[in-house]
Amino acid sequence: MTEIVYTGELDPRLCKSVLGETIPALAAEDPDVIYLDADLMSCIGTGKWAKEHPERAVNCGIAEANMIGVACGLASAGFKPIVHTFGPFASRRCFDQVFLSGGYAKNDITVIGTDPGVTATMNGGTHMPFEDVALYRTVPGATVIDVTDPACLISVLRQCVDRPGVKYIRVGRKQYARVYSDSADLPIGKAVTLREGKDVAIFAAGIMVHEALQAAKTLEAQGIQAAVVDLFTIKPLDAEAVARRAKETGAVVVAENHSRHGGLYSAVLEVLAENCPVPAACVAVEDEFGEVGPQDYLQERFGLTAGHIVSQAKAVLARKD
Repeated sequence: MTEIVYTGELDPRLCKSVLGETIPALAAEDPDVIYLDADLMSCIGTGKWAKEHPERAVNCGIAEANMIGVACGLASAGFKPIVHTFGPFASRRCFDQVFLSGGYAKNDITVIGTDPGVTATMNGGTHMPFEDVALYRTVPGATVIDVTDPACLISVLRQCVDRPGVKYIRVGRKQYARVYSDSADLPIGKAVTLREGKDVAIFAAGIMVHEALQAAKTLEAQGIQAAVVDLFTIKPLDAEAVARRAKETGAVVVAENHSRHGGLYSAVLEVLAENCPVPAACVAVEDEFGEVGPQDYLQERFGLTAGHIVSQAKAVLARKD
């Protein structure tokens, strides 16, 4: 059962702490789970456990492409590798190894890319992947997740360990707004309707789910009923849910913490084009690189706020037949 507990408040837990607890728990439950990191164990709270369990945790150093190769070799031997590094290094730096040694060779690996998009904050543009989703979407059979909150993170990570193929989980290391109860069941590939509405559908993922819900409240005060749908699984996308909501409302806004090119917006547009063409707009990063700054500044800088969602919702409503 999926219980929605959203109030707009932050979950008290840091996502890095959740990772630091969940990865060891999965290893304790399953002897085939093995964890690999690119010298960032201290950044997600696995360092102490890794020192105590060197046979279950491998620091591959700052050599991400090699780490993916090691993970794929372990997968071919029957292990269930969980791999972690920062988002840009989990995607563009090792993409060839993910595509060939992982996808093409049919090795089952779970890749966690932390601090995606503007959540990279002070690490700056070099560490701020807006393109990671687009890259992973091109891997045949891959699963691509943009985490909503800590409960979502725990749920999808547990599912990914035994899920076939290449799995990519993008998640910030800090706090997220709490959306789901800790006992929430969030099946991969299924959209979750967080709010009903008849005028416009807002599809969101990751940190933008909170912004979408805030935007819906503002729109409601202005007499506009916006449905909010969490598309935390970007691939495989819940195309049926997307098409249904688009037909019901006749207008769509997509909110995402990555590039409008090849990400969630592109995935939704593919469904709309083939099933139910309706006016659509996105709140996403345009054709730009990242930069240094705190997250609130960066969200405003790149147009990733509730206010921008409200503006785009009004724009698509004006285009409705």
